[in-house]
Amino acid sequence: MTTGTLVLLDEDLDVRGPIARPSLHDAIVTRVRDMIIEGELSAGSRIHEGNLGKTLGVSRTPLREALKFLASEGLVELSPGRGAVVRQFSAKDVHDSLVVLGNLEGLAGRLACEHASDDEIKEVRGLHDSMIDMYEKRDRLPYFKLNQNIHSAILRLSKNEALAYVHGILQARLRRIRYIGNEGPEKWAGAVADHEEIIGALEARDSDRLCAVLTAHMEKTWQRVKNAI
Repeated sequence: MTTGTLVLLDEDLDVRGPIARPSLHDAIVTRVRDMIIEGELSAGSRIHEGNLGKTLGVSRTPLREALKFLASEGLVELSPGRGAVVRQFSAKDVHDSLVVLGNLEGLAGRLACEHASDDEIKEVRGLHDSMIDMYEKRDRLPYFKLNQNIHSAILRLSKNEALAYVHGILQARLRRIRYIGNEGPEKWAGAVADHEEIIGALEARDSDRLCAVLTAHMEKTWQRVKNAI
Protein backbone atom coordinates (compact mmCIF):
# COMPACT_ATOMS: atom_id res chain seq x y z
CA MET A 1 0.00 0.00 0.00
CA THR A 2 1.40 3.33 -0.99
CA THR A 3 1.63 6.29 1.33
CA GLY A 4 1.03 9.96 0.75
CA THR A 5 -2.10 11.97 0.19
CA LEU A 6 -5.22 9.95 0.89
CA VAL A 7 -7.17 8.78 -2.15
CA LEU A 8 -10.65 7.34 -2.36
CA LEU A 9 -10.87 3.56 -2.46
CA ASP A 10 -14.48 2.55 -2.90
CA GLU A 11 -15.03 -0.75 -1.10
CA ASP A 12 -17.31 -2.17 -3.76
CA LEU A 13 -15.70 -0.89 -6.95
CA ASP A 14 -12.11 -0.32 -5.81
CA VAL A 15 -11.99 2.97 -7.77
CA ARG A 16 -9.11 5.32 -6.94
CA GLY A 17 -9.25 9.07 -7.47
CA PRO A 18 -9.36 12.45 -5.75
CA ILE A 19 -11.61 12.70 -2.72
CA ALA A 20 -14.66 14.93 -2.77
CA ARG A 21 -14.82 16.62 0.61
CA PRO A 22 -18.20 15.17 1.64
CA SER A 23 -16.77 11.64 1.23
CA LEU A 24 -13.67 12.23 3.34
CA HIS A 25 -14.99 10.16 6.27
CA ASP A 26 -15.81 7.17 4.06
CA ALA A 27 -12.46 7.45 2.32
CA ILE A 28 -10.53 7.39 5.60
CA VAL A 29 -12.60 4.50 6.93
CA THR A 30 -11.99 2.51 3.74
CA ARG A 31 -8.26 3.20 3.67
CA VAL A 32 -7.66 2.34 7.34
CA ARG A 33 -9.88 -0.74 7.03
CA ASP A 34 -7.80 -1.86 4.05
CA MET A 35 -4.60 -1.33 6.04
CA ILE A 36 -6.00 -3.63 8.74
CA ILE A 37 -7.21 -6.22 6.23
CA GLU A 38 -3.85 -6.36 4.48
CA GLY A 39 -1.94 -6.47 7.77
CA GLU A 40 -0.22 -3.10 7.36
CA LEU A 41 -1.75 -2.29 10.73
CA SER A 42 -1.18 -5.56 12.58
CA ALA A 43 -3.48 -7.17 15.14
CA GLY A 44 -2.80 -5.92 18.66
CA SER A 45 -0.83 -2.89 17.49
CA ARG A 46 -1.51 0.64 18.71
CA ILE A 47 -2.59 3.10 16.04
CA HIS A 48 -0.51 6.26 16.39
CA GLU A 49 -2.95 8.96 15.24
CA GLY A 50 -0.24 11.54 14.46
CA ASN A 51 1.81 9.22 12.26
CA LEU A 52 -1.22 7.71 10.54
CA GLY A 53 -2.69 11.15 9.91
CA LYS A 54 0.55 12.25 8.22
CA THR A 55 0.62 9.10 6.11
CA LEU A 56 -2.94 9.67 4.93
CA GLY A 57 -2.69 13.43 4.65
CA VAL A 58 -5.60 14.11 7.03
CA SER A 59 -6.03 15.83 10.39
CA ARG A 60 -6.70 14.05 13.66
CA THR A 61 -10.39 14.99 13.92
CA PRO A 62 -11.68 13.08 10.85
CA LEU A 63 -9.22 10.27 11.59
CA ARG A 64 -10.60 9.87 15.11
CA GLU A 65 -14.15 9.77 13.75
CA ALA A 66 -13.08 7.05 11.30
CA LEU A 67 -11.48 5.04 14.11
CA LYS A 68 -14.69 5.29 16.12
CA PHE A 69 -16.58 3.87 13.14
CA LEU A 70 -14.08 1.02 12.76
CA ALA A 71 -14.48 0.33 16.47
CA SER A 72 -18.23 -0.05 15.88
CA GLU A 73 -17.39 -2.66 13.21
CA GLY A 74 -15.22 -4.54 15.70
CA LEU A 75 -11.93 -3.99 13.86
CA VAL A 76 -10.52 -1.48 16.36
CA GLU A 77 -10.69 -1.20 20.14
CA LEU A 78 -10.63 2.19 21.89
CA SER A 79 -9.27 2.49 25.41
CA PRO A 80 -8.47 5.56 27.55
CA GLY A 81 -4.95 4.32 28.25
CA ARG A 82 -3.79 3.16 24.84
CA GLY A 83 -6.05 4.96 22.40
CA ALA A 84 -6.94 2.98 19.28
CA VAL A 85 -5.64 -0.57 18.98
CA VAL A 86 -6.21 -3.02 16.13
CA ARG A 87 -8.41 -5.73 17.57
CA GLN A 88 -6.82 -9.12 18.10
CA PHE A 89 -9.08 -12.16 18.10
CA SER A 90 -8.45 -15.42 19.89
CA ALA A 91 -8.72 -18.71 18.02
CA LYS A 92 -11.95 -19.43 19.91
CA ASP A 93 -13.41 -16.03 18.92
CA VAL A 94 -12.73 -16.79 15.27
CA HIS A 95 -13.96 -20.38 15.34
CA ASP A 96 -17.16 -19.48 17.19
CA SER A 97 -17.87 -16.64 14.76
CA LEU A 98 -17.27 -18.82 11.71
CA VAL A 99 -19.62 -21.47 13.05
CA VAL A 100 -22.35 -18.85 13.40
CA LEU A 101 -21.56 -17.33 10.00
CA GLY A 102 -21.78 -20.73 8.34
CA ASN A 103 -25.21 -21.40 9.79
CA LEU A 104 -26.46 -17.90 8.97
CA GLU A 105 -25.27 -18.22 5.38
CA GLY A 106 -26.74 -21.70 5.05
CA LEU A 107 -30.14 -20.36 6.07
CA ALA A 108 -29.72 -17.35 3.78
CA GLY A 109 -28.91 -19.66 0.88
CA ARG A 110 -32.14 -21.56 1.36
CA LEU A 111 -34.16 -18.35 1.50
CA ALA A 112 -32.35 -16.86 -1.51
CA CYS A 113 -33.21 -19.87 -3.65
CA GLU A 114 -36.85 -19.29 -2.76
CA HIS A 115 -37.10 -15.49 -2.93
CA ALA A 116 -34.47 -14.15 -5.35
CA SER A 117 -35.48 -13.06 -8.83
CA ASP A 118 -33.65 -14.30 -11.91
CA ASP A 119 -32.19 -10.82 -12.43
CA GLU A 120 -30.89 -10.71 -8.86
CA ILE A 121 -29.16 -14.05 -9.31
CA LYS A 122 -27.63 -12.76 -12.54
CA GLU A 123 -26.20 -9.82 -10.58
CA VAL A 124 -24.49 -12.24 -8.20
CA ARG A 125 -23.15 -14.11 -11.22
CA GLY A 126 -21.70 -10.80 -12.43
CA LEU A 127 -19.95 -10.29 -9.09
CA HIS A 128 -18.63 -13.84 -9.26
CA ASP A 129 -17.27 -13.38 -12.78
CA SER A 130 -15.55 -10.14 -11.75
CA MET A 131 -14.07 -11.92 -8.73
CA ILE A 132 -12.69 -14.69 -10.94
CA ASP A 133 -11.14 -12.03 -13.17
CA MET A 134 -9.35 -10.56 -10.14
CA TYR A 135 -8.25 -14.05 -9.12
CA GLU A 136 -6.74 -14.70 -12.55
CA LYS A 137 -4.89 -11.38 -12.27
CA ARG A 138 -3.83 -12.28 -8.70
CA ASP A 139 -5.14 -8.88 -7.59
CA ARG A 140 -5.89 -9.92 -4.06
CA LEU A 141 -7.60 -6.99 -2.35
CA PRO A 142 -10.17 -6.32 -5.12
CA TYR A 143 -10.73 -10.09 -5.28
CA PHE A 144 -11.37 -10.17 -1.54
CA LYS A 145 -13.83 -7.28 -1.64
CA LEU A 146 -15.81 -8.89 -4.44
CA ASN A 147 -15.74 -12.16 -2.52
CA GLN A 148 -17.23 -10.47 0.54
CA ASN A 149 -19.79 -8.65 -1.60
CA ILE A 150 -20.99 -12.00 -2.95
CA HIS A 151 -21.62 -13.27 0.55
CA SER A 152 -23.44 -10.04 1.44
CA ALA A 153 -25.48 -10.25 -1.79
CA ILE A 154 -26.70 -13.75 -0.94
CA LEU A 155 -27.80 -12.45 2.45
CA ARG A 156 -29.72 -9.63 0.74
CA LEU A 157 -31.39 -12.12 -1.58
CA SER A 158 -32.71 -13.95 1.48
CA LYS A 159 -35.04 -10.94 1.87
CA ASN A 160 -34.63 -11.27 5.64
CA GLU A 161 -33.34 -8.02 7.11
CA ALA A 162 -32.71 -9.40 10.60
CA LEU A 163 -30.60 -12.22 9.17
CA ALA A 164 -28.61 -9.85 6.97
CA TYR A 165 -28.04 -7.45 9.87
CA VAL A 166 -26.59 -10.07 12.23
CA HIS A 167 -24.47 -11.55 9.44
CA GLY A 168 -23.14 -8.09 8.53
CA ILE A 169 -21.84 -7.51 12.06
CA LEU A 170 -19.88 -10.76 12.12
CA GLN A 171 -18.63 -10.43 8.56
CA ALA A 172 -17.27 -6.93 9.22
CA ARG A 173 -15.50 -8.10 12.36
CA LEU A 174 -13.73 -10.96 10.59
CA ARG A 175 -12.48 -9.12 7.49
CA ARG A 176 -8.79 -9.51 8.32
CA ILE A 177 -9.24 -13.15 9.34
CA ARG A 178 -11.10 -13.98 6.13
CA TYR A 179 -8.43 -12.20 4.09
CA ILE A 180 -5.62 -14.38 5.42
CA GLY A 181 -7.63 -17.43 4.40
CA ASN A 182 -6.46 -16.71 0.84
CA GLU A 183 -2.74 -16.70 1.68
CA GLY A 184 -0.89 -19.19 -0.48
CA PRO A 185 -1.96 -20.53 -3.90
CA GLU A 186 -3.52 -23.74 -2.56
CA LYS A 187 -5.75 -22.00 -0.03
CA TRP A 188 -6.77 -19.33 -2.53
CA ALA A 189 -7.62 -21.91 -5.18
CA GLY A 190 -9.69 -23.80 -2.60
CA ALA A 191 -11.69 -20.69 -1.78
CA VAL A 192 -12.34 -20.04 -5.46
CA ALA A 193 -13.50 -23.64 -5.95
CA ASP A 194 -15.97 -23.16 -3.09
CA HIS A 195 -17.36 -20.08 -4.80
CA GLU A 196 -17.78 -21.94 -8.08
CA GLU A 197 -19.97 -24.42 -6.20
CA ILE A 198 -21.87 -21.60 -4.49
CA ILE A 199 -22.78 -19.80 -7.71
CA GLY A 200 -23.71 -23.08 -9.40
CA ALA A 201 -26.08 -24.05 -6.59
CA LEU A 202 -27.63 -20.58 -6.51
CA GLU A 203 -28.26 -20.52 -10.25
CA ALA A 204 -29.83 -23.98 -10.02
CA ARG A 205 -31.94 -22.81 -7.05
CA ASP A 206 -30.83 -25.97 -5.29
CA SER A 207 -31.50 -24.88 -1.71
CA ASP A 208 -30.20 -28.03 -0.01
CA ARG A 209 -26.97 -27.95 -1.98
CA LEU A 210 -26.44 -24.21 -1.50
CA CYS A 211 -27.05 -24.48 2.24
CA ALA A 212 -24.54 -27.33 2.50
CA VAL A 213 -21.89 -25.59 0.39
CA LEU A 214 -22.13 -22.28 2.28
CA THR A 215 -21.93 -24.01 5.66
CA ALA A 216 -18.98 -26.14 4.53
CA HIS A 217 -17.28 -23.04 3.11
CA MET A 218 -17.03 -21.56 6.60
CA GLU A 219 -15.77 -24.85 8.01
CA LYS A 220 -13.04 -24.85 5.35
CA THR A 221 -12.29 -21.20 6.11
CA TRP A 222 -11.50 -22.18 9.70
CA GLN A 223 -9.11 -24.88 8.46
CA ARG A 224 -7.39 -22.28 6.24
CA VAL A 225 -6.91 -19.66 8.96
CA LYS A 226 -6.54 -21.53 12.25
CA ASN A 227 -2.76 -21.89 12.08
CA ALA A 228 -2.32 -18.17 11.32
CA ILE A 229 -4.16 -16.87 14.40
